Amino acid sequence: MITAESFIQAAKGHGFSLYTGVPCSYLKPFINYVIDAEDLEYVGATNEGDAVAIASGAELGGKRAVVMFQNSGFGNTVNPLTSLNMIFDIPCLVITTLRGEPGGPKDEPQHALMGQITTGLFDLMRIPWEYFPTEESEVAPVLERATKHMNEKKQPYGLVMKKDSVAPHKLKTKAEPRDVHAAQLAASFTWPKERPSRTEVLTAVQKSLRPGDVVVATTGHTGRELYALEDKPNQLYMVGSMGCAGSFGLGLALAQPNRRVIVLDGDGAALMRLGALATIGFERPKNLLHILLDNELHESTGGQSTVSHSVDSALVAAASGYPKVLRVPTTDGVASLVAGETSELTFAHVKTRPGSPEDLPRPTVTPVQVKDRMIAWMKENP
Repeated sequence: MITAESFIQAAKGHGFSLYTGVPCSYLKPFINYVIDAEDLEYVGATNEGDAVAIASGAELGGKRAVVMFQNSGFGNTVNPLTSLNMIFDIPCLVITTLRGEPGGPKDEPQHALMGQITTGLFDLMRIPWEYFPTEESEVAPVLERATKHMNEKKQPYGLVMKKDSVAPHKLKTKAEPRDVHAAQLAASFTWPKERPSRTEVLTAVQKSLRPGDVVVATTGHTGRELYALEDKPNQLYMVGSMGCAGSFGLGLALAQPNRRVIVLDGDGAALMRLGALATIGFERPKNLLHILLDNELHESTGGQSTVSHSVDSALVAAASGYPKVLRVPTTDGVASLVAGETSELTFAHVKTRPGSPEDLPRPTVTPVQVKDRMIAWMKENP
């Protein structure tokens, strides 16, 4: 058994300063120490996959991050780990517990199967892993191996934590509730029948960017249309990891507090990980502008209807703690919003009409190239 302090302080020496995840009783002393530490940042995610996306955005922005969760939620991380981290070469340190350990302490029946396949799941995703250290002498070598792999391979590394690996640490601090101003919006709103196309909105965004802005575009036609309009080094196209754009943008905004991060989300993607809005709404980075392009369709996969026609996404964002929420019915409104300063976390709901340009190209630039050039661009444009 080790102390949380010994691992976390050693990890700090390797640059790990942001921790995000979903709690597990095995992780309790570890998370408690992080929450209490004044020199570390903890983002409580609503979903394990969101935590991976938050950590990945932070890594892109230059802040090394740790993701931690119970292995019962390991499945929620498969999408971002395989279609974001492994494809874009974005490393993160993944710590999962081992509930249901074969031959281990008696556990609840719901953990039995996942306990048997947890380490195999790392193998299946081709993510190297080892057990979380249980002796103080093991801490430094484990972190050396993990960071060596992350630095050289640019890929995630896994640590599997067994029960009682970390000595108890009593939580001393508690997150304070934050005011929610959901009443800032009218309870109902009638969108005009004539709606802009997604291309028109993306054009307005692209032409109105302020110096230093970076753009994260969700998967599917949104990223492809943005690329088709004009490929730029300050644009990142999330070709996979559907639903993770908002969380990725949160991590990037936290790591780059002096830079505005604009997330271009879609209705299907946002609905897939709606809990991310609550995390973003609580963290409230002032430099994050979250724009939802809502055509009420899964257009990239054939135009199947989403349920966004029956959801008031603006009200959801307001109820989730976004301090500023706007319904923006025109491209002029979008252009004005993007061209102006945004001094607080802002959510803009934009209804668009269905349709995409014919022969819409796919980016020829690779995800790794997209990531590398954005990092380089941010260094050149601090």
